[in-house]
Amino acid sequence: MTHEGFMGPPWQMDWTLKAQAARDALPEHVRKAIDTARAELVTATDPYFRGIDADVGLPEGMRVEPARSSDPKGPRILYFDSGHGWMRYTFVQRVEDPQIVVEEVFWQ
Repeated sequence: MTHEGFMGPPWQMDWTLKAQAARDALPEHVRKAIDTARAELVTATDPYFRGIDADVGLPEGMRVEPARSSDPKGPRILYFDSGHGWMRYTFVQRVEDPQIVVEEVFWQ
């Protein structure tokens, strides 16, 4: 456990069936970009990237923001490929088995 009472990175990650199917249907170079984004999420100290400029350490072309500013503890959107794609995810903060759940994947 970490000092905050939760297990730390690397976090577990799961995908909804819809998100997994969307990812699998994309071209290989996009799937590789998603894999890079996934690696950043599962190794982040705080997968919600709370605070001002908390996502500064992400590789160029990636950024994270709340899905809705009125719900700061709700879903997040990780933009990748310089904004051409995004993953909508939640972070389930269970003490025993915290995990990231990818709900939606999009790329254009």
